[in-house]
Amino acid sequence: MNLTWTEILGFATGALCVWLVARQHIANWPIGIANNIFFIVLFTRTGLYADAGLQIVFIALACFGWWTWARGGGPGQVLPVRRTSRAEWIWLLVSVAAGVAVLTVFLARATDSTVPFWDALTTCLSLAATYGQCRKRLESWWFWIAADLVYIPLYAYKELYLTAILYVGFLTLCVLGLRGWRRDMAPDVSAPAGAVR
Repeated sequence: MNLTWTEILGFATGALCVWLVARQHIANWPIGIANNIFFIVLFTRTGLYADAGLQIVFIALACFGWWTWARGGGPGQVLPVRRTSRAEWIWLLVSVAAGVAVLTVFLARATDSTVPFWDALTTCLSLAATYGQCRKRLESWWFWIAADLVYIPLYAYKELYLTAILYVGFLTLCVLGLRGWRRDMAPDVSAPAGAVR
C-alpha cells in the first residue's frame, strides 16, 4: 500500500466530516472544505479528473450549505430535515443522467482517464447528494449510498486502498445518517408533492 500524507489527511477529514453531517453539526462544512482540498491533490495525481474537479464544486456547495444550515431555518431556527419533493426528484434524476452522459464523453475524449463512465457517475451522484445535504433533504443519503457503492471498488481499482476503506466507513455513516435524519424529521415539515423549495 503506497500511502501519502495527502491520502491520510483526506481520510481523517473525510471521516470527521461525514460523522458531523450525520449528527447535523454545522462544523461539518469547514471540515469538509479541508477534505476537498486534500482530495483535489490526491485525485489529480491518480487521474480521477472528474473527482478532482468535483472537489472544487464541493467547496462552493459547502459555502452554500454552511450558510443554509446557519440561516436557512429562519431567525433563531434550525433548518429542518425534509423529504425531497416530486419536482426535485425529477430535476435531480434528469440532471444526473444528462451529467453522466456529457461528462463520460468529455473524460473519454479530453483526458487520459481509464474509468470515464465510473468517474462521471460518482461525480454526478455526489453532486445530487450534496444538493440534498445542503437543503437537508432526507433522501440525499440514498444518493450518497449509491455513490459510495461505486466509489469503494473504483478507489480499490486505482490502488487508493485507504480511501476505499474510508468510503466503506462513509457507507456505514450514511446508513446511520439516514436513520438519524429520518428520526429527526418532523411529520409536518415534509415538502408537498411537486413543490420546489
